[in-house]
Order: sequence, then C-alpha cells, then structure tokens
Amino acid sequence: MFKKIALLLLFSFMLASPLYAETTEATTTETLNMLWIMLASFLVFFMHAGFALVESGFTRAKNSLNIIMKNFLTISIGPILFYLVGYGIMFGDTFSGIIGSDNFLLSGVDDIGFFVFQAMFVATCATIISGAVAERIKIGVYVIITIFMTGVIYPVVGHWIWADGWLANLGFSDFAGSTVVHLTGASGALTVVLFLGARYGKYKNGRVNVIPGHNIPMGALGVFILWLGWFGFNGGSTLEADPTLVPMVVATTLMASAGGLISTALYSQFRFKQIDASLALNGVLAGLVGVTAGTAEVSIPGAIAIGLVSGVLLVEGITFIDRKLKIDDPVGATTVHGLCGIWGTLAVGLFSVESGLLYGHGASQLLIQAIGVIAVIAWTMVTVGALTFVITRFTSIRVSEKEERVGLDISEHGSSAYSFNDTFSSKEAIQPNDAFGLADRLNQLSDQKAT
Repeated sequence: MFKKIALLLLFSFMLASPLYAETTEATTTETLNMLWIMLASFLVFFMHAGFALVESGFTRAKNSLNIIMKNFLTISIGPILFYLVGYGIMFGDTFSGIIGSDNFLLSGVDDIGFFVFQAMFVATCATIISGAVAERIKIGVYVIITIFMTGVIYPVVGHWIWADGWLANLGFSDFAGSTVVHLTGASGALTVVLFLGARYGKYKNGRVNVIPGHNIPMGALGVFILWLGWFGFNGGSTLEADPTLVPMVVATTLMASAGGLISTALYSQFRFKQIDASLALNGVLAGLVGVTAGTAEVSIPGAIAIGLVSGVLLVEGITFIDRKLKIDDPVGATTVHGLCGIWGTLAVGLFSVESGLLYGHGASQLLIQAIGVIAVIAWTMVTVGALTFVITRFTSIRVSEKEERVGLDISEHGSSAYSFNDTFSSKEAIQPNDAFGLADRLNQLSDQKAT
C-alpha cells in the first residue's frame, strides 16, 4: 500500500511540475514588465525636475519661483484630470475614430501601471507651454489652459494615434510621442504666445534684444535630467521589458541626442562664429524630440542622421522665429518640441526600416505622417486658440507692465526664489505696494489677533 501511494504522489508531481513552471515563468514575465513600466514612469516624472531647471535657468531670476510653481501645478493637475476624463477620452472605446467614450474614472480598467505611465506623458505635454509663456502670463490663466490641455485636447490627439483612432487606422506611426506629446504641446504653446505677445523690451526699434537667462549651469543640469528621463520616456513606451527592443530604443535615443548636440554646436560655430551654449543644450533636446517618433523603427545610423538634422533645424528655427517672426519664446520650446517634432514625425517616413522611403518602401508612409502632422497642428491651435480667446473676453491673460518689470515671483506669489537684499536697498524697490511676503502675512495675522 505504501509503495502504491508513493508512486501516485510521484506521478502527480510529474504532472504538476510543468504547470507550476509555466505559471512561475508567466508570473516572472509580468512582474518584470510591471517593474520596467514603473521605473520608466519614475524617470518620466523626474523629467519635470528637468523642465523646471531648464525653464528657470533660461529666464530671469525674478521669475524663477513662478516657473517652479507652474511645473508643480502641471504635474499635479495633469494626472487628476487624466484620471477623471482624459484616460477615457484617450483609451476608451472609440466613437467614430475621434474620441474615446468610456473608462472614465478608470472604470473597467485593470492595468493601473499603464495609466500611471500615460499620466506622466500628459503632464509632459502640458508643461511645454510653461516655458514658452514664461515671464508674462497670469498663473490662473495658465492653470485654465493646463486643465483643458490635459483633460481634453491632448487625450483626443492620443486617441487618434495611440488608440483605435482614425490616424492609427490610417497607419500613422508615432512610437513615443514626437507628435502626440511634443508637437501637441508646442502647437498649444505657440498659440498662447501669439495671444500674449513679446516680453517688454524684447523687440525695440526693429531690433531683437537679448534677454539672457540668469543661470545657464542650472539649465544645463535640467538638460541632463531630461536626457536621463528620456530613456524612460522612449524605453518605457515598449510597454514591456523586451530584452531585444528596449536596448535598441535606448541606443537610438542616445545616438540621436548626441547627434543633436554635435550638429548644434558645429552649426552655431559656422553660423555665429561661436558655439552658443544655450543653443547647444537645446540641441540635445532637439535630437531627443526628433527621434522619439521612430525610435523603435530606425537603425542606429538613421538615429544619428535624425539627430544631426534636428540640431541644424533648431538653430535655423529659433533664428527665424525670433528675428523674422518676432515671436518671443524664452526657452525655444516651440522650435525644440514643434519644429523638431514635425521633423521627427516625418523622419519615420524616411528612415523607418519597415516602411521608410530610404529603405525602398515608397512615399506612402511619409504622406500619412504629413497628414497626421497637419491634423494635430490644426486641432490643437484651433482649440487652444478658441479657449484663449474666450478667456480674453473675461480677463487679461497677461500681467501688467509694472508686475512684469517687478517679476512674477513678487507680483504673483508675494515672494522670490532668491534674496535680493544685497542688490536692492529697500523692499519697495522690488515689491509693489500690495504684495506681501509670507513673513508679512504672518505678522498681519498676529497683529489682527492682538487687536
């Protein structure tokens, strides 16, 4: 009897072992995929520290606190709006390929990790506007625009391209967001800037006056942080820890960004007889934006070529927008994310090893990419333009000249990022009569209690 029982147990173990091994392997794969997506989400979140440093460093010290607050508000507002309505609009069941129709408040959604990763992207798109409108927009107006960008405008674009939308069905390709994230953000930024106008003193008597940033090393640190975060931005878009695809995506991301820096430095030396540091730093971002659409489809030489072209486009784009069009963009966001976003999207139709013109696949993909670019620009500029116009019917979207000259740190927040005691002899020299710092407010409360 004992031998029979032992044989039965051994036989049952032999049957169970393959099933146990298969279950363990599946669980391990799911865990690794989850860990990779979470790590990528953390890297994309950390990019907002980079945006805050770049925007602060490339603008004047008196507006640093305002820029920091805008970035904190963006990363806080974006995920909540995306949870409430944005995710459903973007990834819900499609209505005629235009807009999602369910999954609001994550109803019926099991993959929370995917939601977290996508929530980081929506905030990245919105924060592009922050740099372009720096030093003159009312923070309340910026918040309203951010709400609509994260809640509706960006999710609609995402549905078109990354869900069951009409552009996706057409064959449009944007792996990690040259169009969905960067071109959408830049189109919104350009629209608001056109309403705002230039900063005081930027253009005078037909000349372009340089308004230098107060801390280029800070901006450089921000670029390094963005560079690091972009490996999660592009690499995480694989949505799984694919041992073949992830390293290739990281490699093309690295090569394009390096190419962007090198070509910007060399071209600025040729163009202006000096290597311009702020342009070179933006060249890294130009290369990153340029390769983001095709990072999973292009070869390493193709990625380098995309980055090299991105750097040249950056220099010429900023020069044209600033000097010819006289559109004041303090950090070059409309060129970095807009012009290079367009180039990166079209570059898929040229350099994709699967569908690109240069690989013998014809021009059909390039045409589809161009249709997508035009559609996204039109949608974003019309909706953001209409929203901004409505806001202007009720209030000014721009701070007063006095507030702008004093700085938005004081006029919008009653405080400043730095101590100016060694520079100014009196509080009144930097602060309007109705602005109070935190200490003033606390003292006022104490005085009121005493009386």
